[in-house]
Amino acid sequence: MFEAPVEDTETEPSGFAAIAQADQFRQEPEKIRLWREQQKQMLEQKAIEAEEKQQEWREIARKELEDWCKHQREQLEKTKETNRAAEEAFIMERDESVPGHEWEKVCRVCDFNPKMSKNTKDVSRMRSILLQLKQTPLVR
Repeated sequence: MFEAPVEDTETEPSGFAAIAQADQFRQEPEKIRLWREQQKQMLEQKAIEAEEKQQEWREIARKELEDWCKHQREQLEKTKETNRAAEEAFIMERDESVPGHEWEKVCRVCDFNPKMSKNTKDVSRMRSILLQLKQTPLVR
């Protein structure tokens, strides 16, 4: 039987290994090698600086986000307090029952400014009746 000779890769170089050896023998000029090293160092330095700058921006963004959240919470608390106070005043005003002041309560709810309602129906007669009832309530 015919057996193919087995190449020993350690003793006999293959075709690609021979090319690699030839490349090693033919070296780059010194200036090009120095330029490549300088470029590599410069790129590494720029990468480090970019990473530091990115970290700095993230820190600034985190602080601004915390400040914004804190401000939003404060605004929300102030709004809640204002709404609670307004609600309490509204409930006290609504529940007070002084005889003869019913029409004053109705007039507080109504808008009597005719300039603000341009595109609505004419309610001047209704407005005048409510104002008249406010000034001289009905007596039973």
